[in-house]
Amino acid sequence: MKIIVTGGAGFIGSHTVVELIARGHEAIIVDNFSNSQPFIIDRIKEITGVSPKLYQVDCTDKKALKQVFENEKPEGVIHFAASKAVGESVLKPLLYYRNNLTSLINVLEIMKEEKVNNIVFSSSCTVYGSPDVIPVTEKTPIKKAESPYGNTKQIDEQILTDFQKANPLFNVSILRYFNPIGAHPTGKIGELPIGTPNNLIPFITQTAAGIRKQLTIFGDTYDTKDGSCIRDYIHVIDLAITHIKAIEKLKKENGIVDVYNVGTGVGSSVIEVIESFEEATKQKLNFRIGNPREGDISAIYADNTKIVSELEWKPKYNLKDALVHAWEWQKKLQK
Repeated sequence: MKIIVTGGAGFIGSHTVVELIARGHEAIIVDNFSNSQPFIIDRIKEITGVSPKLYQVDCTDKKALKQVFENEKPEGVIHFAASKAVGESVLKPLLYYRNNLTSLINVLEIMKEEKVNNIVFSSSCTVYGSPDVIPVTEKTPIKKAESPYGNTKQIDEQILTDFQKANPLFNVSILRYFNPIGAHPTGKIGELPIGTPNNLIPFITQTAAGIRKQLTIFGDTYDTKDGSCIRDYIHVIDLAITHIKAIEKLKKENGIVDVYNVGTGVGSSVIEVIESFEEATKQKLNFRIGNPREGDISAIYADNTKIVSELEWKPKYNLKDALVHAWEWQKKLQK
């Protein structure tokens, strides 16, 4: 299949492009490099032997995006392009609503015009808000979002559902990610935050590398086993593979909305992640306890029964694998 991958030079997008190529698909990258770097395209070629076609286009620019579709005539879309940091979204809500809603609306309008019927959408477990019961299933009630970022994902999911209802031949797969971490085992691609990291793992690796003087744990008084937040950390390659399985399934469908939790089914606290990193890499981390971060919930992890059953998928890598791969990526970045 020929697949347009919006945000395809980003963290999850670049790993998904690698896995698409490995499975014989053609990936067309659309990225404005707002949260990625052009050298990642060269790294994808180094890993796969294939140089994916790149369009440096912002998905909020409908005219430019439509030209990509007209040129490439894809069979499907994997839509990653979005602003993605919970904390930043609290400070810059309008940026998040503009980017995350407009980009999806443009993609869907163009898909309808160009008769492209298959889309895999990058959603998030943040749509569940602060759940009453964990692990969460796909039927867990959607509660009020804790951040503008989470709200954009809830609205985007509703847009997709409404659009599919109005266009019954359209196929949608919504993947609700938990916490993607790790890097490609080659160390050639990985998470590349611009400026100060918003996610835990790059902050850990940058602290271990001496780029950051100290790691801050945002709160230790949550109602969890050690007081720090609990999350479900999934290796980025395991996550990437779910996108390929999802788009391949949609190709065989004729009017469907699939929703899947994508996680390991295991919750780990921030303190446990730090201890696992120190044990796996033999690097001692300098950290302190700070105030809780607005928009964070105390604990969430996945019930992944549905995706394991329907897409015949299961995680290959564990937490320590992901931490070692992230550390190897960090060390190679500094060379």
